[in-house]
Amino acid sequence: MKIAGNLINPSVLIIGCFHEDEPQGEYLIERYLDKKPDTNIVFIPCLNKYGTKNGIRTNENGVDLNRNFPTQNWEKTEKNEFFGGEEPASEIETRFVMETVEKYKPRLILTLHAPYKIVNYDGDALVAANAISKIIGYPVEESIGYPTPGSFGTWAGVEKGIPTITLELDEEVEVQLLQEPVFKIFEMLEKY
Repeated sequence: MKIAGNLINPSVLIIGCFHEDEPQGEYLIERYLDKKPDTNIVFIPCLNKYGTKNGIRTNENGVDLNRNFPTQNWEKTEKNEFFGGEEPASEIETRFVMETVEKYKPRLILTLHAPYKIVNYDGDALVAANAISKIIGYPVEESIGYPTPGSFGTWAGVEKGIPTITLELDEEVEVQLLQEPVFKIFEMLEKY
């Protein structure tokens, strides 16, 4: 797992590739860092390297990292592509993100997912979600539409009180065509 960007005093954390069937995040983050290496945002371009390498949603242990956070609603589920692990925060990737949040104390967090074309938010993030929506043209939704026990958004946005946005990108659009709006979002967040 790699951290890039401003590691001294960042105000925003952006994470790509919780699930490797959502590779757009890593590509967009890496291209942005190529363009602007002196950014004041801290990035985790790809959280799930095992999934990247093997083309699957889960990590090496078959755990959906976005169901493995120690939230009040975490629950042990059957072992499928949404398996939240044997216990909360059982996975090294989950603990890495938790440690990154504790170390850098971001004022806002953005995670990049796909394919729902929405701006989902947790915690006090409605203003930022609306600003992102205006740039990318996706609707703002408070709920993703299905239960997500142990999700990062619940852990960071609801339980830690850090405004957290999940940007669900359109997987049917060539990722290169997402660069312009997503870079505008990143540039806006530079000023957050």
